[in-house]
Amino acid sequence: MKIVLFAPSDAYLFNFRGALAAALHAAGHEILMVAPPGPFGAKFESLGYHWCPAPMDRAGMNPFKEMWLIVWLCRLLRRERVDLVHGFIIKGAIYGALAGRMAGVPGRVASITGLGYFFLNDSLVSLVLRGLVRLLFRVAFSGSNLRVVVQNKDDLELFRNERLARDEVLEIVPGSGVECAHFAPESAVTGSTADGEFPEVPPGSFRVLLPARLLWHKGLADYLEAARILKDQGREVTFLLAGAPDDSNPTSVPEVTVKAWGEDGLIDWLGYVEDMPSLYGTVDAVALPSYREGLPKVLVEGAAAGLPLITTDVPGCRDVVTDGKDGLLVPVSDPQALAAAIVRLQDDPDLRRRLGSAARVKALAQFDARIIIRGFFQIYADLVTGFVAEPVAGPRPRR
Repeated sequence: MKIVLFAPSDAYLFNFRGALAAALHAAGHEILMVAPPGPFGAKFESLGYHWCPAPMDRAGMNPFKEMWLIVWLCRLLRRERVDLVHGFIIKGAIYGALAGRMAGVPGRVASITGLGYFFLNDSLVSLVLRGLVRLLFRVAFSGSNLRVVVQNKDDLELFRNERLARDEVLEIVPGSGVECAHFAPESAVTGSTADGEFPEVPPGSFRVLLPARLLWHKGLADYLEAARILKDQGREVTFLLAGAPDDSNPTSVPEVTVKAWGEDGLIDWLGYVEDMPSLYGTVDAVALPSYREGLPKVLVEGAAAGLPLITTDVPGCRDVVTDGKDGLLVPVSDPQALAAAIVRLQDDPDLRRRLGSAARVKALAQFDARIIIRGFFQIYADLVTGFVAEPVAGPRPRR
């Protein structure tokens, strides 16, 4: 069958949906990757997929351009005689579902990977956008042959309570999946950032890593304040930050600001890191003090690497971490609690080992890429008559 994977970012499709595309391709399906122009188009073609750059501005809000994009996508789906369109992230999910319905595509899947910055912000602009998105959800997620996929129970309840989609079309698939074998604790501990080798860490220092896009709602200010608190206490803790700015997101932290944090001696900013398995092999714990997530891939990667996790008790994060069992949960926007959790792990090696071991067991059992792919393949088979997939090991994610 011909299947379109559509997202507002080619990097997202490559980094988060590469395993899904590979599994579909291996099962004999024809894959068309659709996203705004970017550096990954050539990589898609080298893997045997078709690549179609879309006339799309990820952060665009011009209503005429957005309507034209939906028309363009509808024409593409008709011309290519697509059997199934799967859209990701809010804009990709909405536009993919709308265009798919207009084009008469047999199967439509809309994956909501997180509710975006305007669901976290109460500014006037965010409130207006929130109302508009709710309206678009209800319009786009109507009709037949549709599944709306969320990543955690809180988002499922929100969609149900606000009637953003009919209950019978809602599904949970927990995240994008991680190829856990690549993040085994015995992975090599040498590697490099985009700018050079991993930095030297002082002997005896406890190493904490926050891997995320440089967005304020990832909790960067709380991470910085925790670093300041422990530095004032004389604690030997190295705070690492791996990730790049996202200029298309209104909550992006300016690069000059992050560099200033490093100059103050509070954090070591690594920039974009391609070899994440090796980086996880150099640290003692992973922290993500986010304000809300879909289901954070970086926490699953850290768990697969056998590391103890520290994160906030918010939607998405608490779906990965059970407090005291496979990580530590702290209140949101509470740098003191974050600092205390880091100290607790630093002072208790047995606790670190126990939490890290349990985290890896959970990652293998619930979040491995094969499990996530199996969940999507079952959804595809439910929607499109004749969809056949090669068997994928592991149980289907629970609804």
